[in-house]
Amino acid sequence: MNPFFYAMPFVQLNKIRLHYEEITSTQTRKNSPVVVFLHEALGSIPQWKDFPRLLCEELQLNGIIYERQGYGKSSALKSNRKANYLHKYALEELPQLIDAIYPFDQQFILVGHSDGGTIALLYAAHYPEKVRALVTIAAHVINEPETIAGITPTIFAFENGKLDKLFNYHGVKTNKLFYAWANTWLSQEFLNWNICLEIEKLECPSLILQGEKEQYGTYKQLDLIKKNTRGNSETIFISNCGHHPHLEKNLETIEMIKQWHIKTSKRS
Repeated sequence: MNPFFYAMPFVQLNKIRLHYEEITSTQTRKNSPVVVFLHEALGSIPQWKDFPRLLCEELQLNGIIYERQGYGKSSALKSNRKANYLHKYALEELPQLIDAIYPFDQQFILVGHSDGGTIALLYAAHYPEKVRALVTIAAHVINEPETIAGITPTIFAFENGKLDKLFNYHGVKTNKLFYAWANTWLSQEFLNWNICLEIEKLECPSLILQGEKEQYGTYKQLDLIKKNTRGNSETIFISNCGHHPHLEKNLETIEMIKQWHIKTSKRS
């Protein structure tokens, strides 16, 4: 019998409503951390596919997946994005969401992909008492020339109907969401975006993953995260893999995280 199930509620935060799902395990021990999944720049809950459930099964932990404002079934964006948009998600929206769902003391393992990985780094640096450990997948800490170069063909693909599946996940919010992402990263204001100094406060164990064929960044992202964080960090450059290791190399990625989690748990 599968001991996991999904619940699909919403949480109201001031004037916005966020959609989230819980993955609950009957095997979870008391006082265990909860795994928080933070999606990519154009992501949503269903775009994770079965990765959250499978990972929670392997770790024997409860999990939560949610859609940030502007995404999926959550409230639409109400204003134009600025260069601090990742900070707002990490330091305003995410803390409010966590406090609303977990009003009592609870620790977390953050698993963030792309923008979600950056949000995980920022949150962990500012809320160290909340974060037991974190995993980033294709996270960014600087805006590289390769990042900008990778966005241009994505815009072309979107405008020529090759990314129409996004409308299945974000509906009428899709156009605004897409250009909020693309235009922000390509803007002059974002050209020198860099959070390396900010993550120097991060002390929890971290697993930093990236595909060798990542189209939005280079190995510098992994090196900078490892160099600028205080905690025990491990970096893995995944061969023959692009921007979505958790989908392209699903079982391998889960096994990497599981083995890292076992080592990390023994140290604590």
